[in-house]
Amino acid sequence: MSPQSKREYREAVHLRYKNATRHEKTAILDEFCATCGCHRKHAIRVLRGFKRFIKPKPKRRGKSPVYKNEAIVTPLKEIWLTANLPCSKRLKAMLPIWLPGYVELFGELSFEVTSALLKISPPTIDRILKPVRFHYTKRGRSTTKPGTLLRKQIPIKTNQWDESSPGFLEADTVAHCGESTAGMYVNTIDFVDIATGWTEQRAVWGKGETEVLAQIKHIEKNLPFPILGFDCDNGREFLNYHLQRHFIQRKQPVQFTRSRAYHKDDNAHVEQKNWTHIRQWLGYDRLDNLNVVPLLNDLYTKEWRLFHNFFCPSVKLIAKERVGSKTIKRHDSPKTPYQRIMDSPHIQEPVKLSLSKLLEKLNPFLLRKTIDKKLKKIFSINNKPG
Repeated sequence: MSPQSKREYREAVHLRYKNATRHEKTAILDEFCATCGCHRKHAIRVLRGFKRFIKPKPKRRGKSPVYKNEAIVTPLKEIWLTANLPCSKRLKAMLPIWLPGYVELFGELSFEVTSALLKISPPTIDRILKPVRFHYTKRGRSTTKPGTLLRKQIPIKTNQWDESSPGFLEADTVAHCGESTAGMYVNTIDFVDIATGWTEQRAVWGKGETEVLAQIKHIEKNLPFPILGFDCDNGREFLNYHLQRHFIQRKQPVQFTRSRAYHKDDNAHVEQKNWTHIRQWLGYDRLDNLNVVPLLNDLYTKEWRLFHNFFCPSVKLIAKERVGSKTIKRHDSPKTPYQRIMDSPHIQEPVKLSLSKLLEKLNPFLLRKTIDKKLKKIFSINNKPG
């Protein structure tokens, strides 16, 4: 009997011996000693201490995994968390932009680690980050009240503008009202340029027409391109004579249009930014302290706009085809608003040069650190009683 056969026999006898009565164990020991030719005391020790046979796992074939190295996973997770949890395709485009800032703060990376991070694919990023990926399921509420005064004078625009030319903006308001829309609270006006994805945000107290107009004028001065078109929803903060005169009564009038009532898809670009640029950061808390407005605007006009416009890429829809019951969409490669401005032939070279010089002074990790510090101060002031 071979050693393997003896082990398999011991396994079969062990199962019977374990569940047998005292009289049955005597017969099993006699059989075992006769079969294996061993002493009775040895047979008792073997059957009592027998460990069940487990087939060894075969050795994994192929090359050893490259991205299970902690030196690669650590910077990848740090960039992903600091960039506010982007998807793998956007994170892939972020890595060449963010790695210099990571090296500046956390130290030099080896050539092998840097090469691996630059070559990593989006599916591999998904596999690495799967254990720590978060899910957001909250939904907000709409606070848009229709302004019927000018609805017949301002035309409806449902199709996309010419996306190759910067200057066509979509605008919307995000209410920081918490669970109730009663009373006064802070609102964020969100603007996005369709061609480049450049975003600007400003905070206002309530939805007063004059204050909203003042913030829109301030945004015009800070944009790297002139406004050519302005599209909004049907809220009264936008559909008013103040804003109409501001856009229409000028040497080069701005195309002022609105979306259809109760059709959020008409403003899909800004609706998406409402989530990624505001809700993911500020959440759904109620901001009902007037002192929060200047603090938010200080954040929006400094670190906030630099962080999102220079270091956060996004994709653009370039084609959509209906095949049967499915809609097949094709997007371009992820780029930051800054990169899209640099690629645009409609932006003047002095503007591009000034933006490039500004980028050289920025570090996304330092911007994120300052943003977190200012947000903490904003929430602490907002939550003070009285």
